[in-house]
Amino acid sequence: MIVSVSRRTDIPAFYAEWFLNRVREGFVLVRHPFRPRQIERVSLSPKDVDALVFWTRNADPLIPYLDEIDSRGYRYYFQYTLVHYPRFLERSSVSLSRKLQRFKRLSQRIGPERVIWRYDPVILSNLTGREYHQQHFEEIGGALKGSTHRCVISFLDVYRKIRQKMVHLAKEETLRLIDLHQDETKARELSSLLSETGRKYALELFTCAEPFDLDDLDIRHGKCIDDGLIRELFGLRLSLPKDKGQRRLCRCVQSKDIGAYDTCPHGCVYCYANTSDESSQRNYQRHDARSPML
Repeated sequence: MIVSVSRRTDIPAFYAEWFLNRVREGFVLVRHPFRPRQIERVSLSPKDVDALVFWTRNADPLIPYLDEIDSRGYRYYFQYTLVHYPRFLERSSVSLSRKLQRFKRLSQRIGPERVIWRYDPVILSNLTGREYHQQHFEEIGGALKGSTHRCVISFLDVYRKIRQKMVHLAKEETLRLIDLHQDETKARELSSLLSETGRKYALELFTCAEPFDLDDLDIRHGKCIDDGLIRELFGLRLSLPKDKGQRRLCRCVQSKDIGAYDTCPHGCVYCYANTSDESSQRNYQRHDARSPML
């Protein structure tokens, strides 16, 4: 079993103590995201867990616990999001230099092969155009050279509620979003720029749940929960089916996600996992690190 920690919220950044308490207890209770009365008990015993996949924007709060996680015999890697958008899109964002320091700290601790850089989501708009992404991807890619070997890119899914929220908060200027899933030409143009930078800094580029084939640009379809990577990192051969609970284009193999929606207080306006900032902040304040359920 692979345990996803977690697509639904940033457990390393905000719930590290809770996660370690669950590791020590050997199980976690997970409420079904759409059927709240349905609760599942998921074992966290090392004998039942083939690998942990952490998802985060800030692993610093979890790093002090990694020695204990290692001592218990867990295998793990990180999907680490590092983008840098204007404040109206990332309202609790810190400086880019601080983001880079955090990323490098984790890489130095566990090795670059186990920290996957996520340039996600790629938001193309009149305020974050091709030049914006070319500049930032170059700056981040150069700073992370040697600290990671893989980068995952994913174009923003312009859901109606996300579009409305983003446009509403861009108060100083009119925000016009470009849906790259509906414009393959622009998607390929931008991907070509990112690919050039990837080659420059020896980064393997992968897409996440995208419809386009970009192999000619040296960008392959990827899996974020990746049995091939687990085999490469840990010598563990797993026979797992595609995760049917994810989007149609997602290639991830089956895993158990132990997070909960509406619990991440990062404040990213484009996030699909929060109904509102108010609900996520309220749930974060109500959190009990001793509870078996997040």
